Amino acid sequence: MSSQPAPAPRSAATPPATGWITTPVTAALLRGALDLEHTEHGVLPHRLPARARAQCADVYLAMAEAQPSGVRLVFRTRATVVELDGLRTKNAYQGAPPRPDGVYDLFVDGQLGGQASMTGGNIQMVDMTTGTAETLPGPAGTARFTGLPDRVKDVEIWLPHNEITQLTALRTDAPVEPLPEGGRKKWLHHGSSISHGSDAASPSTTWPALAATLGGVELTNLGLGGSAMLDPFTARALRDTPADLISVKIGINLVNADLMRLRAFAPAVHGFLDTIREGHPTTPLLVVSPIHCPIHEDTPGPSAPDFSNLSEGKLQFKAMGDPAERAAGKLTLNVIRDELARLVKQRAADDPNLHHLDGRDLYGETDFAELPLPDQLHPDAAAHRRIGEHFAALAFGPDGPFAAGGA
Repeated sequence: MSSQPAPAPRSAATPPATGWITTPVTAALLRGALDLEHTEHGVLPHRLPARARAQCADVYLAMAEAQPSGVRLVFRTRATVVELDGLRTKNAYQGAPPRPDGVYDLFVDGQLGGQASMTGGNIQMVDMTTGTAETLPGPAGTARFTGLPDRVKDVEIWLPHNEITQLTALRTDAPVEPLPEGGRKKWLHHGSSISHGSDAASPSTTWPALAATLGGVELTNLGLGGSAMLDPFTARALRDTPADLISVKIGINLVNADLMRLRAFAPAVHGFLDTIREGHPTTPLLVVSPIHCPIHEDTPGPSAPDFSNLSEGKLQFKAMGDPAERAAGKLTLNVIRDELARLVKQRAADDPNLHHLDGRDLYGETDFAELPLPDQLHPDAAAHRRIGEHFAALAFGPDGPFAAGGA
């Protein structure tokens, strides 16, 4: 199968090609979203419920949770052509090189069958020095796939993990029906931009997506770029979402933002885990500490963009704190790792289904030497694959806390 450049989107007044069928995009066709907002352009998948969104006005959280990392359209059809109309919103950063277009990954019976991007769309211009954003409007577009096998098949379309996507219409040359959920266990994961998929090659190759495939589970990814802050509303979203397996990756954003001191960190972790346990008292729950990140191993935040290499098209980050500030309770990754290990050991005495994983077992010094973080914070596509493989082996492997999680 091949993907082709998207044609100009049809207007509402233009009928589809002869024999084509338009299917409304509903919750029955979507997996990985916690809420669907109806907009003038169609439906907008959200990864946090409306109540949570109403409790935080942070522009970065609003962008992150509306980017559908892990969200996919799932249906059964014998269609040979699939078109998806929508309005994307692509991020751009003031003074930084343009970001690549978001990718749609289409799977046929579990195998990658094609990739496409959507044309047109809005640009959300972010000023990282002020934390403000301005939306520059653009036209709707279409992602198009052709040459699908002419037989009844299960189709999954993973939406771009790094673009806000309002879905207008699903158009096919044969009928579409929702695909019943199979017997796979549901894995609910929360983390930072690394879990969100920053700098992964495509939505099905973020490390959580890769780990879910290797582990044979259904993923709901609440990786929220820049926003893994131990927020109570995120904990309530995790509490209220059905899950057979839960993992929370804690640390890097707390250092990035210089959000709290050690005195506040421990009670915040306890409160976060207590809230999750209100809805999932015995579900296997894995607490994951930060992966190796040299700029913040022993140096507190905040992080700040380093624009010195922008002329070469490179955006990097640097740590702005002073290692001496650890004495005053400032957080570093090593401080957080030690504290998380202590807290989980303490709680596990009364909670045998609570587990701990050192993030350096997913990506440590040796991995960094081979696959360095290009911008000093985020793994590239190869490192995402490494992290996903390590997580699958350690969490879903025979001796892992999710050992019974796979199909």
